[in-house]
Amino acid sequence: MQPLPPSLAANIRGTIHGILTDIDDTLTTEGAITPDALQALAALKTAGLSVVPITGRPVGWSVPFAVAWPVDAIVAENGAVALVRQADGTLARLYQQNEATRRANYARMQQVLEQIEHDVPSARRAADSPGRETDIAIDHSEFTHLPQEAIDHAVALMRAAGMNATVSSIHINGWFGAHNKLEGARWIVRELFGRNLDAEIDRWVYVGDSTNDQRMFEHFPHSVGVANIARFVPQLVHLPRYVTRGERGAGFAELARAILNGQAR
Repeated sequence: MQPLPPSLAANIRGTIHGILTDIDDTLTTEGAITPDALQALAALKTAGLSVVPITGRPVGWSVPFAVAWPVDAIVAENGAVALVRQADGTLARLYQQNEATRRANYARMQQVLEQIEHDVPSARRAADSPGRETDIAIDHSEFTHLPQEAIDHAVALMRAAGMNATVSSIHINGWFGAHNKLEGARWIVRELFGRNLDAEIDRWVYVGDSTNDQRMFEHFPHSVGVANIARFVPQLVHLPRYVTRGERGAGFAELARAILNGQAR
């Protein structure tokens, strides 16, 4: 990983179209967005850049942030569902799976969730579980602490049931379906902006902080980790290209400054 330069303009040919970002421990600090990170979001939007957080958090949890933050949309539950603000201020929910599929998957996921809570010592569903529609989550670092062997056990049970499983900075997420953060990014860029992300991926920046971001780190030429990614570096196969000096929201604000410094519109 290279230190994030003061300006990304010299490293990116042409203008940047937008920023895709993780939320927990990337935009937020200790569970809340700090003034510098919120101001950074506003500055990016004022500059005409598209800004879309992509998170493993549930769609229900994401609603107040989709309303309050200066972003184009929030893609929740690791790419499965998006909240998009309408012209009248209301939010529309867009899904990658149809209702029948979601309903069938939900029932199967609850069985896996109960199995994990039974078989893995100290494993408990995440506090935000009531807001989840298309995945399940086990808390490993938000309100409790699971040792690595318990995290690995939970991941193994999800995958044995045919689920996808990833580990964020706070949760273990599992779901049925082909979606993930990268597919969610492709989907929302196509749905909202009518653009092909893969055709212009060098005009987008992704920022994150943990193992569930590494597919994004692998694919985005301009990928960034906030400094607290150091915790997960030993577990990462694909590292971000750059790393900020600041952690969490301060790191995101640092990235916003680097993007806006010299960015022509």
